[in-house]
Amino acid sequence: MGRALSVCGVILAAGASQRMGTDKALLPWPPAAAGQPSAGTFLSAAIESLQLSTDLVIVVAGKNERDLAPVVYASGALLVANPDPARGQFSSLQVGLQEVLSRGRDAAMVTLVDRPPVSAATVEELLAAFRSAIARWKWGVVPQYAGRHGHPIALAREMIEAFLKAPATATAREIEHQNREHLEYVEVDDPLVTANINTPAEYEALR
Repeated sequence: MGRALSVCGVILAAGASQRMGTDKALLPWPPAAAGQPSAGTFLSAAIESLQLSTDLVIVVAGKNERDLAPVVYASGALLVANPDPARGQFSSLQVGLQEVLSRGRDAAMVTLVDRPPVSAATVEELLAAFRSAIARWKWGVVPQYAGRHGHPIALAREMIEAFLKAPATATAREIEHQNREHLEYVEVDDPLVTANINTPAEYEALR
């Protein structure tokens, strides 16, 4: 497409974390030595990983907005609230992507907060693949590890608008599948793209 990119990071963090029993966004990360406090959380680490390669980072919160605000603002990110997070993760995605366009950006790198962030090298690899893909009229890039799709995903304006035009009852996976011909799937050597931490046992195993 030959256009300059203005990429905004989007972190979806409005979930209730029911299976974990505590807000996954605020789980300590990275792991610290025994007896020492962690320097950050899943949320602060995710913000930092995206800030290195994007213009700004937006965090979408839900009922946990007040709890997340100190971490978001201390990390130099922006906070928006999903007014009805009970509608599910897709509604948070739409809130975040609408904010991307409202902020004058035309591309987004979207990830979930319930996992440790991928490496900075992986983010750069995905952005390089994204720039190449949109030059060939693709709308986005999805990372894969061992054949499994993961995050963060990079979206051009066309794909952002496809998500925003979808009904509230849709899911991100449905819209992705409807637009598969417009997406590029990139195999990366980073297992964290497919990590998904839902329970205390999974978190302890990761640590």
